Amino acid sequence: MTNSAPPLPSSEEPEALHERAIDNIRFIRDTMESAAGFTAVPGVAQMAIGATALAACWLASRRTTPEGWIGVWCLEALVALTLSAIGIAQKSRAKGLPLGSAPNRKFAVGFMPPLVAGAVMTPALYAAGLTDKLPGTWLLLFGTAVVTGGAMSIRIVPFMGLTFMALGALALFCPAEWGNAFMAAGFGLILAGFGLVIARRYGG
Repeated sequence: MTNSAPPLPSSEEPEALHERAIDNIRFIRDTMESAAGFTAVPGVAQMAIGATALAACWLASRRTTPEGWIGVWCLEALVALTLSAIGIAQKSRAKGLPLGSAPNRKFAVGFMPPLVAGAVMTPALYAAGLTDKLPGTWLLLFGTAVVTGGAMSIRIVPFMGLTFMALGALALFCPAEWGNAFMAAGFGLILAGFGLVIARRYGG
């Protein structure tokens, strides 16, 4: 009785194995991407925002009405958001991550709600005649956004957020005349200083 040779694998089996391997690789990549922390913090962009914030502080100090003062800082907020978006996109590209990667999405989900709260509170405080509380409110909510958005980021990011929160809380209880100085210290000097550290230690 002769032993028959084992059947040769069909031509479909290598293709199936190849497809399963590709699926496994894709699953591993997606899992690692989801677990990764947000590292596309744009240090150079932060430095640029700090410079524009100092210019905005100078312009705002020369406004003679609350509306003019608020207008300058609202324009600066748009400039800052634009620079941040460009910086994040460039750094994500340099790290080989798509802009819509899981870490970027997680950062956005944590970062945006406090900013939206600030946008809603701004006209409310203005209508109530509490324009002097805007610097502290803006600094406090921006710091909250950085802490919540950067919770899974490099350690310096949530620490920066806590610094802004402390500065904002202090500004809320200081004389109104100090508001512009607090804005310059937070969005100008502190943001640029942390940006310099991030750019040197973490690139970009």
